[in-house]
Amino acid sequence: MIANTLILLIALLHLYILVLQMALWTKPTGRKAFKLSPEFAEASKVLAANQGLYNGFLAAGLLFSLTQGEAGRAFAIFFLVCILVAGIFGAITAHRKIMFIQSVPAVIALAAVFARI
Repeated sequence: MIANTLILLIALLHLYILVLQMALWTKPTGRKAFKLSPEFAEASKVLAANQGLYNGFLAAGLLFSLTQGEAGRAFAIFFLVCILVAGIFGAITAHRKIMFIQSVPAVIALAAVFARI
């Protein structure tokens, strides 16, 4: 139950990131979230939309895992590891806070999945 709740929360987080990157990137909310100038936001909006789509796929995978009963455990592990790796890469290449936004919650959820709680 705890693992499923954590998976759901992480999926919702990635849906929120999808909205920020695909719909709000050039808007004040998106620019503030990512500390972007209006010029940079406009110039990079296609790249951001692409990133947002990938975040949506991560969310979809996690949500799918929740519908599959015990078989969904493997899907959850796969997508949580993807998020963990993406968070580490983002922390190295973009901003350290990505580690705490993506990787740390993924590790906590993975621990819950492996503990079967």
